[in-house]
Amino acid sequence: MAIIVKTENPEGLLNEIKRAVDDKKAELWSYDSSGDFTHTPDKWINRAWLRPEVGEDELRFGILGTNDAPMTASLYSAYHGYFIEMLLTHLDKYFTTAAATAKKTAPDYF
Repeated sequence: MAIIVKTENPEGLLNEIKRAVDDKKAELWSYDSSGDFTHTPDKWINRAWLRPEVGEDELRFGILGTNDAPMTASLYSAYHGYFIEMLLTHLDKYFTTAAATAKKTAPDYF
């Protein structure tokens, strides 16, 4: 259930995502001091986080659940779908493909 984004500049893309959040272009997302992203509508905020991992020619986001609630299909599909939508809407010039895996995949943490 990871998001895998193919890009020539993974670190640069991560910086651009944070800039989009800071500039309120990606207004439905925030990130914390650890760099983990959460979806901010009331229904989803702080129910999970997407943790970035910079790799060679890709940027991966593993989903982190909470200790007090199970990871559900609804929760992970919402986080993955809305995050990819944000990438396509605001940052499409920085990557070639973005995909979500259907099963637990590194770097997922739940």
